[in-house]
Amino acid sequence: MSEPFLRRLRATLDERASRGLLRRTVARQADDPRVNLADNDYLALSRHPDILAAAAAALRQWGASAAASPLVTGYTELHAALEAELARWHRYPHALVMNSGFAANGAVLGGLPKAGDLVLADRLIHASMIEGILRSGARFRRFAHNDLDALEVMLAEAAGHAGQVFVATESVYSMDGDAPDLARLAALRERHGFTWVLDEAHATGWHGATGSGLQEEQGVAGAADIVVGTLGKGLGSQGAYVLSRAPEVRETLVNFAGEFVYSTHLAPPAAAAALAAIGVARSLADERPRLHALSRDWRRGLAEAGFAAPDGHSPVIPLVLGAPERTLRAAEALRAGGFLVSAIRPPTVPDGTSRIRISLRRGLRESAREAFLAVLKGAAL
Repeated sequence: MSEPFLRRLRATLDERASRGLLRRTVARQADDPRVNLADNDYLALSRHPDILAAAAAALRQWGASAAASPLVTGYTELHAALEAELARWHRYPHALVMNSGFAANGAVLGGLPKAGDLVLADRLIHASMIEGILRSGARFRRFAHNDLDALEVMLAEAAGHAGQVFVATESVYSMDGDAPDLARLAALRERHGFTWVLDEAHATGWHGATGSGLQEEQGVAGAADIVVGTLGKGLGSQGAYVLSRAPEVRETLVNFAGEFVYSTHLAPPAAAAALAAIGVARSLADERPRLHALSRDWRRGLAEAGFAAPDGHSPVIPLVLGAPERTLRAAEALRAGGFLVSAIRPPTVPDGTSRIRISLRRGLRESAREAFLAVLKGAAL
């Protein structure tokens, strides 16, 4: 490897480090005793006994790997059963399991829009959605976060556009924990006829009477044309899926999405775990109001302690502290105080909005909130 190339890499890393933005991997221990407020296991299902048993049974029956891409032998009876259950749960006729949410968003937004099309997207959509759109060759315009008035203006401007018009949004946004008015988006879709791609990754399990997501909770289940969801967050497994109302969407992905065609498929134990997790998630209808109350209690506690906390009831609460250095100090104090947290900094979030991203989970005690606030108030920020 040439020295000029290595100097170039070092210069890039040094520049990021000088701004307090250098990232490093830190290995988590299985027996870490700290309260986990960092991951996305919102329903605490990754260690649920029924889900572990389903994964173990699949491990014995199918082995540890799918061992091939899905169009060879990697697509098993478990994957087919999982797709059928996902479709029933979300009230969509067609489902396709993918290896990750990043791959699913890339396949949908990188492969379905084409040159000559127009994609209108919320400014804070996930990086996977942005990368897909940029790869597609379609024209890309972004509207201010959750500003559906701005979207409506853009849609009016796009009237008569020769190509297809797509709108890309999330339901619960991964770094802000807020949500758009999905009923209004559904009405805009009916009026303007665009193709709506909705990422429900951070709503699954936590929202909706059966836990299928924010579309269900807001009374517009099945409204979006295409939904991307994940198995590795609220469902405590691994992988992702794409739901569609039209069979042509699934068939196009099966035939043309490199993320699906050329990658070893999701391991059967993960598919079995996800299938079991859907049943558990659906059974938690009586608990979901308590989960929403948990979120509101944490937000109220943060506000009373003098920290900005947006209203809402999602599992994601952004504790925005501004500067990367201040955020790193807060994360260090919280880790030392018994909480597993992550400091989220640019470019993951916009400049000036570095934050502790609080991820709530089922089973959190009130004492955890009180201890968290005590550490935070005592930290030298």
